[in-house]
Amino acid sequence: MDAIDVIRAKRDGAELTPDQIAWTIAAYTRGDIAEEQMSSLAMAILLNGMTRPEVSAWTQAMIDSGDRMDWSSLSRPTTDKHSTGGVGDKITLPLAPLVAACGAAVPQLSGRGLGHTGGTLDKLEAVPGWRASLSPAEMLGVLEETGAVVCAAGTGLAPADRKLYALRDVTGTVESIPLIASSIMSKKIAEGTGALVLDVKVGSGAFMKTLPDARELAETMVAIGTDHGLHTVALLTAMDRPLGNAVGNALEVAESVEVLAGGGPSDVVELTLALAREMLAAAGLASAKDPADALRDGSAMDVWRRMITAQGGDPLAPLPVARETHEVLAPATGVLTRLDAFGVGVAAWRLGAGRARKEDPVSFGAGILCHAKPGDKVTKGRPLLSLYADDMDRFPRALESLDGAYTIEETGTPDLHPLIIDRIT
Repeated sequence: MDAIDVIRAKRDGAELTPDQIAWTIAAYTRGDIAEEQMSSLAMAILLNGMTRPEVSAWTQAMIDSGDRMDWSSLSRPTTDKHSTGGVGDKITLPLAPLVAACGAAVPQLSGRGLGHTGGTLDKLEAVPGWRASLSPAEMLGVLEETGAVVCAAGTGLAPADRKLYALRDVTGTVESIPLIASSIMSKKIAEGTGALVLDVKVGSGAFMKTLPDARELAETMVAIGTDHGLHTVALLTAMDRPLGNAVGNALEVAESVEVLAGGGPSDVVELTLALAREMLAAAGLASAKDPADALRDGSAMDVWRRMITAQGGDPLAPLPVARETHEVLAPATGVLTRLDAFGVGVAAWRLGAGRARKEDPVSFGAGILCHAKPGDKVTKGRPLLSLYADDMDRFPRALESLDGAYTIEETGTPDLHPLIIDRIT
């Protein structure tokens, strides 16, 4: 085959065959297709889209470029969750031990944050001693011991996706829904989980800003899972305001521990329980222990502590604290009708909680605590947001991000998505 023929076919709106796709991905992974040729093909896909058979074949080719994990020796069924990312999205932290406490095994391969969205591994690395990098044998050992593991994906899983993602990032083709869906699903299928629940976020703080785009992404990923024999369900959930009250690494760990202790913000608890029930049902454990009971009786907290300890962390150690604090006071008395997730996320990033490039370090103590959520009454002069950073010079730019990010009205009702918007199967 020839790369030019494949590019021309997709440029002219033709449907690529499974053989063309398999050859293209394998040749690109080997280095036989030039970066400029693959960027041209990615742009053609962005502009012309892909059919369901094309997306399925593209996903399979990326899976075939590397290893597949095997959890068949485990005594429990496996189930996993993937979120498309947002502001304050710490759900994996309480969710993985919660689902494990109810009888499933959760092999969660997670990533790091970039830009205004946080990364699960960055949050957990705020726990002193915790290790993100585990070998497959170590992962299996932690799963056997605790029922849940959260760690970084190894380089052997879908290496074609890693190479293609870096290319898309610099060629203006990140937004292609077929390429987004196949990128996510190739890694999740290669991960070897028996069931998958997707949390597709919608709103200003999410990658998908509009409901139609989020729905298309969710439906595409569910279709890929179905075509590959993986039981897949998706929830569309709100990201037009921050999730929970804490945004930032150590701050979100502390909030997650509150949830595991039976407290925490109501929206974090609601979404954690909804996803846990979906994961258990997908794994065939719908009649197992109710997740709400596992939060109440402490069994989820027990799994959390064992999981953190098994990965070298100290679950009882104090979390990092930023050196500097700045309070944003409410400028008026009334109802907080809007708190924009994107503005808060960018502010936390500028405080040091996130990174602009993959190689940048993060400040574990940096971030924001929201003292009110949309719909709450606020009082002039009282703290609305607390900002945390290790360097006071970071506050001015963070405050610029918050300028216009919230609205206080004398009376009013927030115009928000429901937390859980829809379910896609």
